[in-house]
Amino acid sequence: MNNAAAMALLSGSGISYQIGGRQILSEIALEVLPNKIMTLIGPNGAGKTTLIRLLLGLSPLQSGKVRRKPGLRLGYVPQRVMVADTLPLRVRDFLGLGGHYSVTEMQQVLDEVEAPAVFEAPIQSISGGELQRVLLARALLKKPELLVLDEPAQGVDAIGQQALYHLIRTLREKHACSVLMVSHDLHLVMAATDTVVCLNTHVCCTGHPEDVSEHPEYLRIFGSALDGLAVYSHRHDHAHDIRGDVVEGAAADCCHHEHPHPQ
Repeated sequence: MNNAAAMALLSGSGISYQIGGRQILSEIALEVLPNKIMTLIGPNGAGKTTLIRLLLGLSPLQSGKVRRKPGLRLGYVPQRVMVADTLPLRVRDFLGLGGHYSVTEMQQVLDEVEAPAVFEAPIQSISGGELQRVLLARALLKKPELLVLDEPAQGVDAIGQQALYHLIRTLREKHACSVLMVSHDLHLVMAATDTVVCLNTHVCCTGHPEDVSEHPEYLRIFGSALDGLAVYSHRHDHAHDIRGDVVEGAAADCCHHEHPHPQ
């Protein structure tokens, strides 16, 4: 075993998976290293969520191997959470479903994800952006060494997505944890991650965002989506609240970044 594999929090090798004779994944290999953000990108049907489920042991392996660091503490935010409208469930009750946590602990994680006001709210009444932050708070209650996020910005508008990705980076730094994330938000991913894995049944390319963005396989898969994008410089001299509205008199703690933007 090489040094990288020995220190990896989570790794997989030779992972293949079929459903009804259709090849979903083929000979996948990856390693999630400590204190890094790795993002899986790829077109619909590329096998991203399937791979996450196999790596976490939520679906049985058909072939290949998965290695998790012994005693690895995981926090997982799934792609979808459905709560019936007829089920009376406050955010505080939802946070408590995964373990025995004190009110103080639950309020602290909601403060961390900048959603303290929803603590007593019915979970069905909160916005999409608020729900994603509540799911993130629930994952943080596990005190994770590895946060696994499947499309964390799903159902969130563009401004809210920027704020959420910035929050994820902040949490990674504060908790010294790694992040394994699935996303299709190409322009945001390239500014928010250390390593990109481009997946389309197999691993097409992997590496630093700037390197992957120039790889022929990446350009072949996402070429049409990139045609309408241009890099622009955005000076973020204001802050947004949880719903994406500008907060008067509040300055953002990130001053400048560049990313593609639809023309």
